[in-house]
Amino acid sequence: MRLDRFDLNLLVVLDALLEERNVTRASERLHIGQSAASAALRRLREFFGDELLVPAGRRFELTPLAQGLAGPVRDTLMRARAAVSLRPSFDPHTETRRFTVCSSDYALWVFMGAAATGIAAKAPGIRLDFTRPPVDLHDAFERGSLDLMIMPEQYAAEFDHPQIPVLSDDHACLMCTDNPLAGRPLTMEDYLNVGHVAVRLGDETSLAFEEWFLPRFGRQRRVECSVDYFSALPCLLMKTNRIATVHRRCAVPLAQRFPLILKEAPFDMNALVEVMIWPRYRDHDPAHRWLRAQIIKAAQAAKDIPLDATVS
Repeated sequence: MRLDRFDLNLLVVLDALLEERNVTRASERLHIGQSAASAALRRLREFFGDELLVPAGRRFELTPLAQGLAGPVRDTLMRARAAVSLRPSFDPHTETRRFTVCSSDYALWVFMGAAATGIAAKAPGIRLDFTRPPVDLHDAFERGSLDLMIMPEQYAAEFDHPQIPVLSDDHACLMCTDNPLAGRPLTMEDYLNVGHVAVRLGDETSLAFEEWFLPRFGRQRRVECSVDYFSALPCLLMKTNRIATVHRRCAVPLAQRFPLILKEAPFDMNALVEVMIWPRYRDHDPAHRWLRAQIIKAAQAAKDIPLDATVS
């Protein structure tokens, strides 16, 4: 099919070439011969009047025009794929779909687990694959590898896609019940003098909390352990004098299940705001809209759960 003299079949090849920057890898990805991929590249070069891929040592680099084409081509293909997947009606009882959701274990613990339970009861044919943030989160999202993301507001601002806040939470300090500090209000001096367990977000090597803490208090916490999932906190706190500063809706059930106690932090922090983000080309997909509604419902239910009033 042609549009303004352009063979639309070449869009798929162009997308692969722009991402792989290699004719052989693009042909393997598309399951076509290398000669067919080379012929498609020649046609693309003729149409655009540009080399698109130019050799740079042993590899290829994109020309300025090719760099400008990468985003629009990718978005066009994602919209096309979304359009052909639409159906005239949606019935959760008979729908068979698979959604990949990027979510922290905090979100799974607080409301996404409940959302998954409700979705399974209403739509047994829908499969949810939960994953942690990949190394290149932006590229994975733009490529359509992720159908939905749940992340803190400060990171969500980087994505130019539809998004909505679903839950807010404040912070508390979590420690073992045998900790010498458990019997009195936590002071700033106490906080700075003990060891801490820090939670990393995603694959980042730096700790976001430390970056926030240092410029405000001129001193850093002494981090004795760091981990990238909240569910590991109890085994790193029990029978130690360490403290973990975590989101309250995550900390409360941990304190209820393990010999841990919550203490109010000796300083103020901005609330955590969890945001749901989805690809713009899925905005009007009936199945996707239904999925988002179930998650919002579960998050609203989590807001209504009373938090432990015995935090000291």
